Amino acid sequence: MKMLPLESVLQKGVTSPVRTEKDNLDAGFGDVLKKSIDSVNNRMQEAEKLSQGLASGEHGNIHETMIAIEKAGISFRLMTKMQQKAIQAYQDVMRIQL
Repeated sequence: MKMLPLESVLQKGVTSPVRTEKDNLDAGFGDVLKKSIDSVNNRMQEAEKLSQGLASGEHGNIHETMIAIEKAGISFRLMTKMQQKAIQAYQDVMRIQL
């Protein structure tokens, strides 16, 4: 396999999938939080849709359904843990005496 030098690849307009520092600065904490919550919500809705389809007989793929349900459950538990940690951090900050 012939390897091209990096300069020739960059000259052809191939872009890097890595986000730039400017992109990272544009995304604030609220944006990241909203995207995370939306992601969990989408997984929950997908799991609900697949389980209803399995119950109604639209499809018989129990493996895909169970995987979707587990992914949704894990995502929800992670989101709940993050919420608890944020509340705990807020309470710790409020206890600091000046």
